[in-house]
Amino acid sequence: MNTATKVTTFAASFAVVVGAAYALGTVIGPVAAMVDPVGHPTRKPSEGHADGHQASAHEAPPAGGLQSSDGGYTLELKTPHLEADRRAELRFAIRDKEGRPVTAYRTEHGKQLHLIVASRDLSSYQHLHPTRAADGTWSAPITLPDAGDYRAFADFTPAAEGSKNLTLGADLAASGTYQPKALPAPSRTAEVDDYTVTLDGRLRPGSAQGLTLTVSKQARPVTDLQPYLGAYGHLVALRSGDLAYLHVHPHGTPGDGTTRPGPDISFTATAPSVGAYRLFLDFQHKDTVRTVAFTVHAAESGEEPSGPAGGSDSGDHQH
Repeated sequence: MNTATKVTTFAASFAVVVGAAYALGTVIGPVAAMVDPVGHPTRKPSEGHADGHQASAHEAPPAGGLQSSDGGYTLELKTPHLEADRRAELRFAIRDKEGRPVTAYRTEHGKQLHLIVASRDLSSYQHLHPTRAADGTWSAPITLPDAGDYRAFADFTPAAEGSKNLTLGADLAASGTYQPKALPAPSRTAEVDDYTVTLDGRLRPGSAQGLTLTVSKQARPVTDLQPYLGAYGHLVALRSGDLAYLHVHPHGTPGDGTTRPGPDISFTATAPSVGAYRLFLDFQHKDTVRTVAFTVHAAESGEEPSGPAGGSDSGDHQH
C-alpha cells in the first residue's frame, strides 16, 4: 500500500483504490444513482494504485486486484473454501517468480500487508491485518457471514529493491445456501453505532475529483478522530461487477501541523470507468475502528445518472 504522502483506494475494483492528492478538488453535486458498470479499462501491469496525479479523459487510472499474478508475484490462497458463518483461519502466501514464498516486505501504514475481503455482491467487507509465519504463510481469523463468492485482496510491497506496490486478488468461496443481495441504493449518508458520516463530492471517469467525508456523533462534529494506519481515515473503493480495487488515502498526515483530526476527511479519487462503486471508509474514535459504506455512480462530466440520490446505509461490515 502506498504511503500516506503518496496516497492512493480505493479505485475501483470494486475493489477500487484511488490515489489521494494533496489538494482537495472541487466538490460538486450530490452522489447520484448507480447503474451497472460498463467499459472496464485494461489495467497496466504492476499498478494497483493511483499516484495522485490527475488522469486525462482518455487515460483511466489503473485498477488493482483483477489478477492473482502480477509483477512476478502470485497470491496463493491455501484455504480457498470456508464455511459460512463459522470462524476459521484464512491462510495464504505470496510467491515470487521462482515459486518461493516471500518473507520480506516493506512496512507501509504500520503493516507489511493489508488484506481486504469483500463479497461479490459487496454486502460484506472486512479489512484484516494477518500475521506471517517464518515460512512466509500469512493467516488471519475470519468469519464469512453468508454463503457465496468472495474476493480476497492482498495489498503489499515486497522488500526487494525496485519492487512496486501490488494489489493481487483471488477468489474465495463460502459454502451454504447462496442468496445474493442487491447493491444498496446510492447513498451520501451512512450510520454506524451513534455515528453519522456524510459524503460530499462525485466520481468522474478519468478525472480527479474531491471527496470529503464528515463524521459526527449524535449530531455533534467529531473533532478528535484518532490515527488509523497512519491517517484519520482509510478509504477503499470497489467497482461493482468485477471488484476492481481502488485504494484511497486522505490528504495530509496526523501530526503534520495542518491536518485536523476531523470532522472532515478529504480525499482525491479518480474512477477508471463509468459505473457503480462501493466506497468503504474506516475511521477510529474512542479506540474503536468503525466502517461505513456508500454506493456511488461515476458518470462522465455533464451526465446525470438516472434514479434517486441519497439514502443511508449502516452496512454490515466487519473489521
